[in-house]
Amino acid sequence: MKADRQAEEFTAFVRSSGTQLHHAAMLLTGDHHLAEDLTQATYAKVFVHWRRVQAADSPLAYARTTLLNTFLSHRRLRRSSEHPSELTDADLGPPAGADPDPGARVDLLAALAGLSPLDRAVVVLRYWEDRSVADTATDLGISESAVRTRARRALLRLRPLIAPHAERTHP
Repeated sequence: MKADRQAEEFTAFVRSSGTQLHHAAMLLTGDHHLAEDLTQATYAKVFVHWRRVQAADSPLAYARTTLLNTFLSHRRLRRSSEHPSELTDADLGPPAGADPDPGARVDLLAALAGLSPLDRAVVVLRYWEDRSVADTATDLGISESAVRTRARRALLRLRPLIAPHAERTHP
């Protein structure tokens, strides 16, 4: 009976956090299929430690940290022989409750793909997840000054890539 209750609680957690983690995975990987794989791998790891996750102050923060570590680990190992394909508007479903410009999404994903995995993780955490510098540093295991430096440098690289699209849509 206790296992059934834990499975139900885990299922409820996945339902409540799935969209948010998948969107973060999409921004990290730049590929819909890799994002699904990353999200699924994250939930598999969280499920194995579900009792510990439930006892944590924030199960979502635990899952987010697991997502980031899984992403960075995969990028570091480079064992995967899969290579992301070119994204199309059809590959990028709109986020829940939003009516985004598909061109802007493709531009953003292409720009993020040009960043290193750690820089991409910093940008996603700071600006997509709206995490503080301290929380981002803790999640990534780097100093707060490294977060600020990486975020600043990443934004400097991203602005020229995204600015032409922003000028076309907002004259």
